[in-house]
Amino acid sequence: MWVALGVVAVLLFCGVPAGLAAVLIARMPQTPALPDAAASAAPARSPVAGDPPEVVGAWLAERIDLLLDQQAQALLRGDEQGFVGVADPASPAAADLKRQFRVLRSMKVAAWDPSRNGPLARMAGNTAEWRVLVTVEHCFVVPGCDPGPVTIGTRWVDDGRQPRLVAVEPSMSGVEGPRPWEVTDLAVAIGTRTLVAVPQSVRNQLPDLLKAAEQAATVADRYAVDGSKPDLYRVFYALKPDWERWYGGGRPAWTGGYAVGIGGDRFDVVLNSDGLHRTAVDDLLRHEMTHVASLPERGHASGERWWLVEGIAEYAGAGGRPVREYDRLEDVTRLLGTTSGGWNGRLESLEPAAGAEDWRVSGSYGVGYLATRYLVDRFSEERLLAFFKAVVHDGRSEEDASVEVFGVEWSVLHQECVTYARSAR
Repeated sequence: MWVALGVVAVLLFCGVPAGLAAVLIARMPQTPALPDAAASAAPARSPVAGDPPEVVGAWLAERIDLLLDQQAQALLRGDEQGFVGVADPASPAAADLKRQFRVLRSMKVAAWDPSRNGPLARMAGNTAEWRVLVTVEHCFVVPGCDPGPVTIGTRWVDDGRQPRLVAVEPSMSGVEGPRPWEVTDLAVAIGTRTLVAVPQSVRNQLPDLLKAAEQAATVADRYAVDGSKPDLYRVFYALKPDWERWYGGGRPAWTGGYAVGIGGDRFDVVLNSDGLHRTAVDDLLRHEMTHVASLPERGHASGERWWLVEGIAEYAGAGGRPVREYDRLEDVTRLLGTTSGGWNGRLESLEPAAGAEDWRVSGSYGVGYLATRYLVDRFSEERLLAFFKAVVHDGRSEEDASVEVFGVEWSVLHQECVTYARSAR
């Protein structure tokens, strides 16, 4: 079972062979946006017949602000009718809000602060329908948590009396959307350190997944580089349709899971159910949750430090097993012995391409693990974390960090790490 990881922007992938399909969500055409009513100090007056769109838009914006605030209060106090009541009962938005209410409440939503993100725009071909982006600062479970943002598109109909929500568009900002709770009916379980959510059709798997996540959290917490543990680990288990949609989809075919930055110094973990054997879940959770604990808020781009980012996660994922029991050694042997399509012996060039063969991916993670394991065995976990912080968090060079933390030139340690990887085969 592969548990291979790759990094793209703030995204970190863990891999099992799995097919992926691209997702294309079309945007509806719309007319140019109107000036934002929020920029005006005076309250908007009620429109009358014949008023220009600017006047109507300003009036609608104020009403929508009020409805968003009322809806947020309803959600936090558990009032489903108040949350759903902003929608036209006959519209798709009503069904979406009912599902979202159930999921958000089961996730113990602790903060929900929506605000318009820009002006209203009248939809082309429909003078009664308007579109506006809404950014929601939100978080779950932890009272007093530091909220993170998500921006969604909303469409409203003006009936002359009160704007009514008729559509909620899934967030699609970069790789951040849609979030699982936006588009999937989830079953949720919450432990001491983790929140685990799965599609309702596989809710019978929740107890085992929660138990595994809670155990993984005790390991991942050790790798909080700056000493500040995540307030909560959020884990989402994706069936194939969810995997291809959540957070933009489009992962490499070997990906079995990933950790994705969602803002507010938070990461979500997603597991791919397709081909994920139950025996690999523990290792995969330790790996991904260690990314959550160890990475800086901005995440980490793929590149020269890939070996260290993935190496420390692989080290945690191995769960303290002896090196001889590490399950990638065969692929490491193949990688180190291959002249065509192999590796040039430099840790900074270890990262596999998105389309790499499974053995190449696995061997690369294996070398990262072995290099990290060598540093731990020689110097200690504490000093490895100090090295990780200097390089990944502070942007220091391996050369400077190695001398400062280990007291050894990096050129020497690099060669020792590679030699250790070769000898561990």
